[in-house]
Amino acid sequence: MTGPAGWPTRSRSTVPREIALGTVAVAALLVIGTVGYVTIEGWRPMDAFYMTFITLSTIGFSEVRPLSDAGMVFTVGLAFVGIGTFATIATRVVQLVVTSVTLRQRAMQRRIANLSDHYVVAGFGRIGHRVTRDLVSADRDVVVIDQQDDQAAQLDALGLPFVQGNAEEEATLRAAGIERAAGLVLVLPQDAANVFVALTAREIAGDALFIVARTNEQTSLNKLVRAGADKVISPPEIGADRIAQTILRPRVDRFMEQVLGVKALDVDLEEVTVEAGSLLDGRSLATVDFRRQFDAVVVGVLRGASGEWRFNPDPKLPLEAGDALIVLATAEQIRKIRAEGARPVR
Repeated sequence: MTGPAGWPTRSRSTVPREIALGTVAVAALLVIGTVGYVTIEGWRPMDAFYMTFITLSTIGFSEVRPLSDAGMVFTVGLAFVGIGTFATIATRVVQLVVTSVTLRQRAMQRRIANLSDHYVVAGFGRIGHRVTRDLVSADRDVVVIDQQDDQAAQLDALGLPFVQGNAEEEATLRAAGIERAAGLVLVLPQDAANVFVALTAREIAGDALFIVARTNEQTSLNKLVRAGADKVISPPEIGADRIAQTILRPRVDRFMEQVLGVKALDVDLEEVTVEAGSLLDGRSLATVDFRRQFDAVVVGVLRGASGEWRFNPDPKLPLEAGDALIVLATAEQIRKIRAEGARPVR
């Protein structure tokens, strides 16, 4: 039975044991060779060790001193045994590396294959790193795509599922489970790459996938929208708007920073979708006594049927399946609202 690239399939414990035994054998050969040359040729121990080393390693330097017939025969035997041992160790080391990498890749593929409703982040640069961190902090499953070796090593060290490859290739997106993902975050360095990936992802996953893209140039905004991005964000514009808001409304900005950044307050703004057959379906906030039951504040409602926004909604407004509630609450309260209010009892 053979494994990847025709390598024989072996258990992970067998190969390291063979390498350890081979290392012991090499050390023994060094000792035997040194003692042999000292005994047969009468050389100094250092000369004997050096001769043994260049023989076993096949460096090819000339003899330390002229050899007698017995010394030549001893050298031939030492080289025959030693070179074979070195070759065996080298083969097992290569096999161990290839097997280890293959096993890790397969484990990663199985891990990603078990994910659904996760988020795919294309690009693990400065912004991608921040987005990924925030998603993980929000207890969301994330798969990162990046083709750089240093980024892949960092993701591996963090224990995050990732696909090392070009996000513009369909096979890479499918390897990240794009067809099962809830959202795609495009933070690749080039706008053209973000446009192409958005187009490919939309073709694979359809309208169910929510795509957010970063753009460096305002001229790329319409291209990204036409390619299928649901939301296009320009960091320079957001930075400028934030500066203006800080100057004009410093207290409001401080409050929103604490709420959205979850720095001082243990609350967050979150969206909760009302599902058919749930407690909220067909009922109003007043009917279910939402504030008392969930101890949370609904600051807005996005009507699923019409797409109309209702800010500070009337407590008597009947809710329907598909409506999205924008709720100000703690993480535990959000989980309770979703489990007991927005999802049907099974």
